[in-house]
Amino acid sequence: MKHPRHSTSSSKFPAKTSGKNAPLGQVRIIGGTWRGQKLNFVPVEGLRPTGDRIRETLFNWLAPTIYDAHCLDLFAGSGALGFEALSRGASSATLIEQDPAAIRLLQQNQSRLKAEHAHIVKANALEWLRTTKAFQPFDIVFLDPPFAASLLQSCCDLLKQKSFLAANAYIYMESECNQPPPIIPTSWCALKEKTTGQVTYRLFRSD
Repeated sequence: MKHPRHSTSSSKFPAKTSGKNAPLGQVRIIGGTWRGQKLNFVPVEGLRPTGDRIRETLFNWLAPTIYDAHCLDLFAGSGALGFEALSRGASSATLIEQDPAAIRLLQQNQSRLKAEHAHIVKANALEWLRTTKAFQPFDIVFLDPPFAASLLQSCCDLLKQKSFLAANAYIYMESECNQPPPIIPTSWCALKEKTTGQVTYRLFRSD
């Protein structure tokens, strides 16, 4: 769910407007405690919340493991993945976002939902990975960076090098359907892959 903010954050359909006077976009939570609740987001250029159809498939994949999971959303954007995870029973969700306007809306959504276990961090995703010592290994990581920014490879490398992942962690990633997948660590195994429209999304599991 993302946009060019980490020089970078993803969007298949760049927004036409930006700034604090732009009309707000909305995306709804589709399952769990907050089902039907709408998340507001600022349509800064490139922000592309993960759509309902893809999220439904993703969280069906994750259904056996989402409860009590510690989640990391490295390109939070609207917060659709992180808040959806919490709605479905995740123990915590750390949402990394760089754009100031997007951060403000994430914080407002967090307050409105009373999402005490959402941890919103204003940071560049790659810099955060490079400089942060994992205080809690993550069970699920969401990677939906800007499609054109070629960030998936760097994210995968840093996640493995810095030991952010719990044993048997799940790593979800989105990319344009014509982009090749990153070279994943040899200790990760591919579990699921699907294409919807112009988006290919994949699920991996670490050792």
